[in-house]
Amino acid sequence: MTAIQLHPCGPACPPACGTAAPRRDERHPHTIDLHCHALVPAVEALVEGAAERQVEAAALAESMGEASMTHNRETMLPHAGPRLVDVALRLREMDAMGVDVQVLSPSPAQYYYWAGAELAEEVVRQQNEAIAAMCAEHPARFLGLGTVALQHPELALAQLEHGVKRLGLRGVEISTHIDGMELSDARLERFWAKVEALGCVVFVHPFGANLGSRLQQHYLSNLIGQPLETTIALSHLIFGGVLDRHPALRILAAHGGGYLPTYAGRSDHGYKVRPEAGAIARKPSDYLRQIWIDSLVYSPQAVRWLIDQVGIGQVVVGTDYPFDMGSDDVHGLVAAIPGLNDDDRARILGGNAAQLLGLVPETSPR
Repeated sequence: MTAIQLHPCGPACPPACGTAAPRRDERHPHTIDLHCHALVPAVEALVEGAAERQVEAAALAESMGEASMTHNRETMLPHAGPRLVDVALRLREMDAMGVDVQVLSPSPAQYYYWAGAELAEEVVRQQNEAIAAMCAEHPARFLGLGTVALQHPELALAQLEHGVKRLGLRGVEISTHIDGMELSDARLERFWAKVEALGCVVFVHPFGANLGSRLQQHYLSNLIGQPLETTIALSHLIFGGVLDRHPALRILAAHGGGYLPTYAGRSDHGYKVRPEAGAIARKPSDYLRQIWIDSLVYSPQAVRWLIDQVGIGQVVVGTDYPFDMGSDDVHGLVAAIPGLNDDDRARILGGNAAQLLGLVPETSPR
């Protein structure tokens, strides 16, 4: 496998500049966590008092239920909150987890797709500059994904280009829908074309579940609702023809790709028998091999299933740091996946992520 090199002098760094940091822990293959979040406190000051924010919070509370809201307020957020903003604490815990590099993405709670153009421009600027600054301060440990205001598609194009070309971000994180607009909507066509042209990553990560009060008990809004959101989003990208029109897109799906990899056969059957599902070039399961999937499915057997469905080259590490639905024993998980050799494990731990992020050239088929 080609050695992974991180160059702290930015995206224009020449391969032989000599400043790449050595791997920190030789006990395991170089490990890159592609699913970990950071919060930007300055953004909260920007949106404080906005009526739309109160509406969003009320909808979230309605979907989640009082028991889950109370637990989050009293237990989960007091634990996660410091880790979302304290870089020194984050680095110590990365070392303890055996994670060499985190790819930072915004906390999904800060999407704020309801924001008007002027506010959205400032929200995105603050987020992207803050994440880029963290990466610049610790270039051997962090890479960054920013955000864009997709509720304003033309603004999002400029934000995407600025984030990737000027700030050195590796791509962006987006939600599974944009305030009700599906990811296959025609208004986003230029966004997908720009993503493909830039060769950057789009990390699809839900915020809540759009099913009202049906999932408000037992934390179902997160336990099953968020993977369902990812399933719906990927299905729109596939059946909506986005992956046909833009085959070089680098899409990363959170939470193991939701339920789609485990029940793609139903989509394939519908593609055969339903004319409204048959407008795409290939059967739906074929497109799963164009999508990268994180390992956040908790058991070695579930990761094995993902590998069988999407290919060994499409599975990457994701811990969901620092939230309680995350899973931080990535080395124990990968070591226990049946049927892998050492090279396979090294690919999942870091090699696939390096290729996805453009840190090394692709050296083998997906």
